[in-house]
Amino acid sequence: MEFDLNKETADQDTCCSGTNERKSHHSEATKKNLVTRLNRVEGQIRGIKGLIEKDTYCDDVITQIAAAQSALNGVAKLLLETHMKECVVDRIQEGDLEVLDEVLVTIQRLMKK
Repeated sequence: MEFDLNKETADQDTCCSGTNERKSHHSEATKKNLVTRLNRVEGQIRGIKGLIEKDTYCDDVITQIAAAQSALNGVAKLLLETHMKECVVDRIQEGDLEVLDEVLVTIQRLMKK
């Protein structure tokens, strides 16, 4: 049996590899997109805090909270999409069908919001 070190290393770099250590390996573009979105949400949260400190009208603060929640949901949707297209597909192709139960629980968690 021939061992290909490059293939083994590449396999370990795939998203959500089947190892005991649970990690995702997203592309740099995906990471950048997620971090940019999260930075925006972080700014929104700081802005909401400032509105509270300035005694801004409640309805205006609630509107900003809704916008921040929507932005955070966008991050979750993007992450779920990449998880499904990369991690889940890879694990199913490896014969790991338990990943389906995991995804269903994750979707249920997201739908509670």
